[in-house]
Amino acid sequence: MKTKTIVVLSVIALAAASGGWWLAQPDAPHKHKLEKRVDAQGKTYYTCAMHPQVKQGEPGSCPICGMKLVKRQEAAMADTNGMEGMSGKDGMAMADGEQKALYWYDPMVPTQHFDKPGKSPFMDMQLVPKYGDGSGGGGTVVEIDPRMAQNLGLRTAPAKTGTFFQRVEAVGSVALDERRIVTVESRTAGWIEHLDVRAEGDVVKKGQRLAALYSPDLFAAKQELKLAQDSGDASLAKASQQRLRLLGGGAGGGSQSGVFAPASGFVMELMVREGAQLSPGMPLMKLADLSQVWLMVEIPEVQASWVKEGRSAEAHLKSLPGKVFEGRVDYLYPSLDSMTRTLKARLVFDNADGALRPGMFADVSLFGGPQENVVLVPSEAVIRTGTRTVVMVAESEGRYRPAAVEVGPERNGETVVLSGLEEGQQVVVSGQFLIDSEASLLGAYQRIGAGSDMKGMTGMDDMKGMEGMSESSTPAMNDMDGMKDMKGMAEMQDTMKEKAP
Repeated sequence: MKTKTIVVLSVIALAAASGGWWLAQPDAPHKHKLEKRVDAQGKTYYTCAMHPQVKQGEPGSCPICGMKLVKRQEAAMADTNGMEGMSGKDGMAMADGEQKALYWYDPMVPTQHFDKPGKSPFMDMQLVPKYGDGSGGGGTVVEIDPRMAQNLGLRTAPAKTGTFFQRVEAVGSVALDERRIVTVESRTAGWIEHLDVRAEGDVVKKGQRLAALYSPDLFAAKQELKLAQDSGDASLAKASQQRLRLLGGGAGGGSQSGVFAPASGFVMELMVREGAQLSPGMPLMKLADLSQVWLMVEIPEVQASWVKEGRSAEAHLKSLPGKVFEGRVDYLYPSLDSMTRTLKARLVFDNADGALRPGMFADVSLFGGPQENVVLVPSEAVIRTGTRTVVMVAESEGRYRPAAVEVGPERNGETVVLSGLEEGQQVVVSGQFLIDSEASLLGAYQRIGAGSDMKGMTGMDDMKGMEGMSESSTPAMNDMDGMKDMKGMAEMQDTMKEKAP
């Protein structure tokens, strides 16, 4: 019996000695146990998604950017010597009830997402987890503490349904109505005995004598008329009177006859002087009637469909503040200017008092008719980047999300929303660019189909090259599941530093 006991004790001692010797070997495989430093729930703290270095023990706002801090829980970690073991599929122990990370990212390069934690291949810093917002929206909601929103001056306004009056604002120039220009000509050969109008710009009245002519042909026609009347032949007298009228002469005797103004206006061009010899059909002067004028405007191509012939228009002169001239669209020219991408339009304005003078500039408003039952938002709420158009929708207190919209015309501080927004929704009209920046960081625009904007970030000349770097670094990060000791972890970190730019 004693012999058996001695043999058993000897075997146990030998096994213990062999195990100690094996564990003492430097290359022997071994495992480290995970010893909890905190309880199963982990330590709760609050941090900023933009500035993960901020950690507080109670809720509040980020002292750097003002964003609402997010609740986090530290997972149970290994001993104080460092990460000697990992638990969980994602390389970290998740406390009960903690949100699952959507992805990990480098705050300096937020467009690159990783499916595992670890060190950034771009910067010498740990990747930061991005969690969902708990609403099933994939993290598209931006949260801002209501008190901080008030301090930042965030204001909202409702989208409303109303009537939008289409109106084109343009600058026009006053021009002569070419249909009211007349030319005064001589109908017979002769000489100008007296010129009543001696300078261009002189104003004349309809029926006023412009010049007195001496013409042998007129003298002969008057003599024929007198003889026909004395003969008592009515038909001959009538023919003689018609010939005299065609020569521009009156029924009186003598060789002198006058030229009279056919309409009121001013002398645009004076072509003869007193004493000049005339021939049939020779122009003496041009007269322009200013009782009605044209206003020539150019309408942008995108607004050309609003304007129709016959619709009303208004004009304002800086020289006559407060006075409104009313007119109408007279004609739309058939061709578009290929250089300015504008359509030329001609407006007609009554000008009985002569206030509108050719060459003047006027501010013109052309009315294109109403659009009824359209969704309207303040124009300041619309964010345009060239590739996307969004508004920030306030869903509840402190919660905002970007909404892609299609917008129509804009006037008087209101913009028509064709799609993407409904009546009654609250949109941010002040401070929306702060929310827009946060939404870009959170990757919200990738989820609404406008993520291509992020390719223009400063410091990234070629996103394809960056994508290649992330792909080359991902395998090294995926190998973290297989790291069992600190030697393997150090080799992985060295590999990532070599691949970093």
